[in-house]
Amino acid sequence: MENKIKRSWQPKKTPIQKEILAGITGFFAISYIIIVNPIILTDAGIPANLSVFATIFSSFIGSLIMGIWADAPIIITPGMGVNAFFTYTLVVGMDLTWEQAIAISIISSFLYMVIAFTPISEYLAQKIPQNLKIGITAGIGMFLVVLGLEKAGIVKSGGSRSLLAMGNLLAPEVILSLLGIMLTLILFLRRVPGDFIIGIIVISILGNIIGVKGSNVPNIRLTEISKYSEIVAQGDFSQLFTLKFLIAIFSMTMILVFESMGILEGLLPIKSQFKKAFQASSIAAFLSGFLGTSPTVAAAESASGIQSGGRRGTMAITSGLLFLAAIFLIPLLSFIPESAIAPVIIITGAIMMQQLRFVKFADFSEWFPTFLILVLIPLTSSISTGLAFGFIVYPICKLVVGNYKDVSKVMYVLSFLFLIQLVCESIIG
Repeated sequence: MENKIKRSWQPKKTPIQKEILAGITGFFAISYIIIVNPIILTDAGIPANLSVFATIFSSFIGSLIMGIWADAPIIITPGMGVNAFFTYTLVVGMDLTWEQAIAISIISSFLYMVIAFTPISEYLAQKIPQNLKIGITAGIGMFLVVLGLEKAGIVKSGGSRSLLAMGNLLAPEVILSLLGIMLTLILFLRRVPGDFIIGIIVISILGNIIGVKGSNVPNIRLTEISKYSEIVAQGDFSQLFTLKFLIAIFSMTMILVFESMGILEGLLPIKSQFKKAFQASSIAAFLSGFLGTSPTVAAAESASGIQSGGRRGTMAITSGLLFLAAIFLIPLLSFIPESAIAPVIIITGAIMMQQLRFVKFADFSEWFPTFLILVLIPLTSSISTGLAFGFIVYPICKLVVGNYKDVSKVMYVLSFLFLIQLVCESIIG
């Protein structure tokens, strides 16, 4: 089975033009982070007009490190979910200052870096059962599908009645999204070169003609970069040895290590890229704290660029350069509606979910932990939570059916650590 999976992802050498196109596609798929991350960090007390620069610089530097050091097609940005943990758990929930939360991020990222640069990382990756890896890939895919459907307006929060509900299918932005899905799907099925980027451009043009544009773009003036130093290297380590601080460090370290491991295992088209990609991701996360933002991670939306043909670091470097250029082009993001981005994210997620065909459905002790990862990642909007439940239940299932010898000692340790993580998050949450 493992050989089949590797063959299905085995890449061919791609021309640089295709890598650049993939980088552009991946950038547009994740570009919303430039707007969303500062908005979330505002609730932690970091001014949006300054954290937008931190978001851009950390994405630029992180993607360059990934492209140059690991030669991998992975875009690095401040992580959705991680930024929520930073803001709403550490600052709002635990009543820490944003400077203290930055200190926690720096220490956790340093521990992540220690793991990444030792044999521990590869050892952990090798000991994770293949079905759980498939569940991670498919779970991230499902997460992207839900994210894309929400951006398209096809689904929305169900309020008190249900988790999700149908959106207004007669709304202009929803009609535009549905048109975008059909157009992008046709281009993809016909294998038209540049299918995703063509879809984004066409739907963006149509959107601006009918008055559907991007929203929530902050009014950022480039001159405010002179104040950026106010949030650089502001970590407050004064509470380092308090119990609250140590629990927070443990939880964030678990999130960074295993969310990054899960995303990279699920996305990398060349499996030999894992070690250096994991290292590059850890370095970027460590630097992001000094730059004034929550930790960076590998962006799940990198899958859009990979599906467009990205196989090497050129894709990541291209996206990184576009992040840097975005300092001057932030107002232009208002001309790219979410209806243009949503189809790319939805189709990419569906492609990733095709890996489910390799799951051993007949063996319920294998399928159920995989199933938990698959559904809990999108339902909780947290990759680390989905991983935690899947990893905790896997050895339990094997013990119940008498196949305890199929579980490595590492999996028992990981199961216990994930259990501690969930307990810690409940305590500090």
